[in-house]
Amino acid sequence: MPIFSSPKLHADLVKALELEVRAKFDKTPDVIVGLESRGFLFGPSLALRLDAGFVPVRKQGKLPGKLETEGYEKEYGTDFFQIQSDAIAKGQTVLVVDDIMATGGSAMAAGNLVKKIGGDIMGYLFLMELEFLHGRDKLNAPVVTLLSGQDAESREKELPLGQTKESAEDVKSVQDAGGAAASKQP
Repeated sequence: MPIFSSPKLHADLVKALELEVRAKFDKTPDVIVGLESRGFLFGPSLALRLDAGFVPVRKQGKLPGKLETEGYEKEYGTDFFQIQSDAIAKGQTVLVVDDIMATGGSAMAAGNLVKKIGGDIMGYLFLMELEFLHGRDKLNAPVVTLLSGQDAESREKELPLGQTKESAEDVKSVQDAGGAAASKQP
């Protein structure tokens, strides 16, 4: 992910995510849960910006200690996520983050793990969503996606309730960087 090779672009991405959270939710989370592995790239930085803890959800067999496990279906079979049983205190509010939402299966599994150990899901945050797969239909909490099929100019003209011009500009910076990085790929 070339965006992380530039400190400015990385900072712009995290700032845009922070502004989306502050605009779309009534409060900030107590904990950010990042999904393996791309949720680990921006989840900890976002957690610091929101004064929240960070908890990883990993594939089976990669975490120490007492664990909870949840299966989810993939195109080619079943996979399993795990979370440490004591990672979230009962009643803490949790925002689940990942890079892309496709079918929603991995996000749903992460949400189920959070609930198993006593956390309250306040929502899900993704950089992008493959809307045609209808993954958000599986999730029982608000879903926020930073990048959509709209261009940044149309987002600036019709800002969603609570979104600021500043967050639209941050989104444009991230979109422009993503397009530039993609055009440099072989």
